[in-house]
Amino acid sequence: MNDTPMNTRPNRSRRVSPQRRNVSLLLALALAGSGGSMAAYGADDTPAWVPGRILVQPRPGLPEAAFEKIIKAHGGKSVERIGAINVHIVQLPPNASEKAVAALLSKNKHLKFAERDMIMPPDSTNDPYYSKAWHLPKIGAPTAWNTSTGEQIIIAILDSGVDGSHPDLAGKLLPGWNFYDGNSNTADVTGHGTKVAGTAAAASNNSLGVASVAGGAMVLPGRVASTSGTASYSMMAKGVTWAADKGARVANISYSGARGSLTVQNAAQYLKSKGGLLVTSAGNTGGEEAVAPSDTLIAVSGTTSSDAKASWSSYGSYVDVAAPGAGIYTTVNGGGYGSVSGTSFASPAAAGVVALMMAANSSLSPDDIAGYLFATAVDLGNPGFDKYYGHGRIDAAAAVQAAVTAVAKDTAAPTVSIVSPAGGATVQGVVTVDVAASDNVAVSHVELLANGAKVASAASAPYGFSWDSTTVADGATTLTVRAYDAAGNYASRAVNVTVANTATSGTADTEAPAATISNPGDGSKVSGNITVEAHASDNVGVSSMRLYIDGALVSSVTGNSLSYRWNTRKIAAGPHEVVVDAQDAAGNTDRRIVAVSR
Repeated sequence: MNDTPMNTRPNRSRRVSPQRRNVSLLLALALAGSGGSMAAYGADDTPAWVPGRILVQPRPGLPEAAFEKIIKAHGGKSVERIGAINVHIVQLPPNASEKAVAALLSKNKHLKFAERDMIMPPDSTNDPYYSKAWHLPKIGAPTAWNTSTGEQIIIAILDSGVDGSHPDLAGKLLPGWNFYDGNSNTADVTGHGTKVAGTAAAASNNSLGVASVAGGAMVLPGRVASTSGTASYSMMAKGVTWAADKGARVANISYSGARGSLTVQNAAQYLKSKGGLLVTSAGNTGGEEAVAPSDTLIAVSGTTSSDAKASWSSYGSYVDVAAPGAGIYTTVNGGGYGSVSGTSFASPAAAGVVALMMAANSSLSPDDIAGYLFATAVDLGNPGFDKYYGHGRIDAAAAVQAAVTAVAKDTAAPTVSIVSPAGGATVQGVVTVDVAASDNVAVSHVELLANGAKVASAASAPYGFSWDSTTVADGATTLTVRAYDAAGNYASRAVNVTVANTATSGTADTEAPAATISNPGDGSKVSGNITVEAHASDNVGVSSMRLYIDGALVSSVTGNSLSYRWNTRKIAAGPHEVVVDAQDAAGNTDRRIVAVSR
């Protein structure tokens, strides 16, 4: 098997940065929008991340100028924005630590998250040939087809492309998009995407080749992979949001680590808001992955013909369901057919069942569909939910029957409250507004209004905003939040605050700290190991200090004192720049620069 583990820890509501091995080898991999940068790989060829690039999502309502100020303090610049989910692709200075900057930005109260733009391999293996299409009767697909074949449902295959000339796929493909090259050529560059597409939705009952789970569904191809077959978080997220806007009800990503990206999870939530579901593969490490569950997508582990967990299938608490993934006979590049194995093919099998359910009952919400898929799964392993099979192995016949008989009626409104600011508080500048919201089914989005005017909308938990209070006049202001569910039910809560932004109010802090670098001295020569010492003072208080060497962030501390051990033996001879930034709670910043040489 060619999949390798990625130690990524996503979370439903907490900001968690991905953790990876130290990078010791760089392999060339041009990425769209990366300016020809190299892709970082570990010593064991483990995919890592796009160098010099991170993904950052500001809180809804944060002014663009305020966001730019935050990332500029770390030498960052937004080079692209994934508009549907408001995630910025931020370019960092040369030699900056992507991990350190992302971790630091994740602590900023005005940002929802920051993470590295990881590069993931497909979750496929090359196991021995198995009998053709054993998986279809195993999951009860022929019975389900008596009711639904997935007609009128669009399944987006976000992968390496799809062979548009394959006889079992040619008549099913919609016009797609190549995110890697920025054009409409979605030809399959590795063969992986064609196998995935055939598993989910190859033409069936046509006296040709193979049958698929959802033979009546249409395929929307989106190429998110490079010619080497790997795909980055940002490409995946672009693909999901594009698919949502193109009317896809189901999207499949058979790439390791997709489930662990907060950026991809936000894209999945956007797809849910459009009535769709994202299905992803669990991975092929064969071991347990320390990945937290996410209700934004469906993660699928792989099983064999005997309903055992496949030896190569990853597992953990994040797994939602299991599906056949060993010896799956499907379409291959060039017009042929072959047997493939991996969670790459368990995932589209589950995606196909989702399409069958959606076609059987168009009134069901994405959460309804997921709920019935889980409830009807065949319980395997330990009774109830477990880390190997999740809720169990998918059962297409039972799931479609549940969808047909379901009556989707939701009349219960969400519950919502404003956690901060408190009623009666005096506020100024950019104010964080934290909201708690829940629903009997699911919250679709939360809106913030100031004096009745809509400020921003948040589509995923944690529900919070950064409100620019300078957009209203000083004095009494009513902040209102509204939480909606997919059925249109909503609830609202309000607090009254006092805005005091004018200088005469006496509350605004506009005075920047004063930073000093006591060592090394400006113009000095450095050698060996030296200690960089810096201090700062402020009229109110210094909140943080950051140290940059030649534009790269090397240290960040809270408080007014910074000390850093610098091994100058590792730097080139010649001039170098040491920069210290000191910032107070109001965002005022002072910068000091010393030039040294070695």
